[in-house]
Amino acid sequence: MDFKKHIAANVKTEGLTEQDVYDMLAVPPVSSMGNFALPCFRLAKTLHKAPNLIAQEIAGSYKDSVVQAEALGGYVNFKIDPVCMAKDTLQRVLSERERYGSSDEGRGKTVCIDYSSVNIAKPFHIGHLSTTVLGSALYKLHKFLGYTPVGINHLGDYGTQFGKLISAYKRWGKKEDIEKGGLRALNALYVRFHEEAEKDPSLNEEARHFFKKIEEGDEESVQLFEWFKELTLKDVGRIYDLLDVHFDSWAGESFYNDKMQPVVDELREKGLLVESEGAQIVDLSAYDMPPCIILRSDGASLYATRDLAAAIYRKETYDFYKSLYVVAYQQNLHFKQFFKVLELMGKEWAKDLVHVAYGMVSLEDGSMSTRKGKVVYLEDVIDRCVEKALAVITEKNPSLENKEEVAQTVGVGAVIFGALYNNKIKDITFSYDKVLNFEGETSCYVQYTCARAYSVLEKGGTVRDYSVEEVCPQEFEVVKKLAEFPDVLRDALEKYEPSFIARYAVDLAQLFNKFYFDCTILGAEEKTRAFRLALTESVLITLKNALGLLGIGVPEKM
Repeated sequence: MDFKKHIAANVKTEGLTEQDVYDMLAVPPVSSMGNFALPCFRLAKTLHKAPNLIAQEIAGSYKDSVVQAEALGGYVNFKIDPVCMAKDTLQRVLSERERYGSSDEGRGKTVCIDYSSVNIAKPFHIGHLSTTVLGSALYKLHKFLGYTPVGINHLGDYGTQFGKLISAYKRWGKKEDIEKGGLRALNALYVRFHEEAEKDPSLNEEARHFFKKIEEGDEESVQLFEWFKELTLKDVGRIYDLLDVHFDSWAGESFYNDKMQPVVDELREKGLLVESEGAQIVDLSAYDMPPCIILRSDGASLYATRDLAAAIYRKETYDFYKSLYVVAYQQNLHFKQFFKVLELMGKEWAKDLVHVAYGMVSLEDGSMSTRKGKVVYLEDVIDRCVEKALAVITEKNPSLENKEEVAQTVGVGAVIFGALYNNKIKDITFSYDKVLNFEGETSCYVQYTCARAYSVLEKGGTVRDYSVEEVCPQEFEVVKKLAEFPDVLRDALEKYEPSFIARYAVDLAQLFNKFYFDCTILGAEEKTRAFRLALTESVLITLKNALGLLGIGVPEKM
């Protein structure tokens, strides 16, 4: 039973449809108030009554054998019969198992998700963490709820930086050093180029010359560019595998080279393109925005030009229901501008484009600069977390057989969870000690709770034959939290907030641990023992599903 739908169907009041009631129902801040609450304030105007009187009328007319309704101020609080809710919730979790929380609400709807978007020949650093794991979580969540997600890695593979790299490589590089050092060796050349260019500005002209040769199809320049790209994808591919991140398209900026001119032509035909100081722009002053520059005075394209071409290509190719751009909030204006340009071009689907903005990630010791070589590689952050996790696990459980494997699952999980636990728009200062705290609001704590549940089930055995005759308060708190999971996922998808899932996992783990310490499981009498084992398995299933949607694994022992 979907209790929220059940309540909505049984509420009878003037001016509200069943869907209205369903949408208005919320979980009260204090569990003693009930399982759901219906605020009546918005009805006061239409019904010409005080909210408290409306609440009393709704509660008085509510008839139901499994849900009790009572008015409190301007709210109607609904309390579900604990035994009924426990039976229903556990049956659903234990039957659906790894599909618990999933739905087919997105059937037939394709959602493009543009995330990570690393730059070729530049380091995959800590600043790429949020877009990568946030985009990946949204990909998994959409798929879990029945949508067809298309993960797009819009590679930064276009621009004068490649001319700079070719210039640097031809002057100071050696093939064997680059093959051996990979992305780090390429980045060292990039840093050296900028150091030398400060002393000899003519190097910048040389870089532009080499980039032009790439554009013109010069064989040697193109071969070098493709080699740099191959080395980059090999390096970042290893990190994507660690983070359980996958893509369906690797079409980068260069892919749209031959798709930009038709966009420029369409803008010109529709009278949207005007000249300003030699550049071609779309004037957005009527919308309180600076102009969107389409072509520079030298005829070169910009990010907006390529993004317009990419958006049109994605609509034509995937016919998306939504198209998400998981990009830092510093680009807010850029997305407002190019979404508006598409709207002015008459693309009615421009309303389906969403900028999923997020805050920045930095380490406790400060910011970074790729040009100056001050950069923190994401791989180093992951390695350090894995090393710290191994040290903690070795101290806590020295006889654990597969310590290295568990440490990798814990360390990688800590990195992902550290980026996803807070609201996405917040800036994050990444702390190794904080993310690896086994007692705090971390993935380590949730994983440790899962290991505890595994241990209980290993000793008690899997139970399929259980009955529910009464439910104590600690058990009911766990049951209520289990029942919330599908709604949490829908809310997380609607608001593009995987942090809801991360926080839910911590809350459920805390409630289970309270139940574990307050209530005897294995030593309880037979019927109670069977129910509590079923409850423990339901918690484990739900926590694994929650962490899995974030890209985090669960070890059986820690």
